Amino acid sequence: MNEHGIEELIGTLYEMVQDAKGVPFSGDKCSIERERVLDLLDEISNQLPGELKQAKTIVESRGELITSAKREAETILKDAKAQARQLVTQEAIYNEAKAQANEMVRAAQEKIKELKQVTNDYVDDSLRRTEEAVAEALSEIRDSRAKFRGLVNPQQQAPKQASPIIEDV
Repeated sequence: MNEHGIEELIGTLYEMVQDAKGVPFSGDKCSIERERVLDLLDEISNQLPGELKQAKTIVESRGELITSAKREAETILKDAKAQARQLVTQEAIYNEAKAQANEMVRAAQEKIKELKQVTNDYVDDSLRRTEEAVAEALSEIRDSRAKFRGLVNPQQQAPKQASPIIEDV
């Protein structure tokens, strides 16, 4: 079966039910291809892990961004320390180098903090959108399944009514 979007697969299921031929003398019952419906439902189920894989990729990219920022900070710190060692010969130059190194470290720490916040916000938003998409797809599948069951066996959907109790007077 070809790869289709979840929405398209659900649309196909709706069309199958709408276009299904009625069963004579049975009201709203209809006849549909069971294997075709099951295949479509399987394909929908198989596509849901793709949405989850996308969320995992986003989380992994967050880790890569943080690792890159740490490497950049380490490089900046290493450069600052090397520069400070070269300027040790004179007290004034040494103090200036130390101040510059501290400023670079502070700037690097602020940059890491900023990158972490931006990355966390991005990942949180992406995961929220993915969660909403997966929840919506799952809801659509459940609705389709309930409608399908209702069409295949409507007696299961109707609540059983208790027979009236007649009391002797």
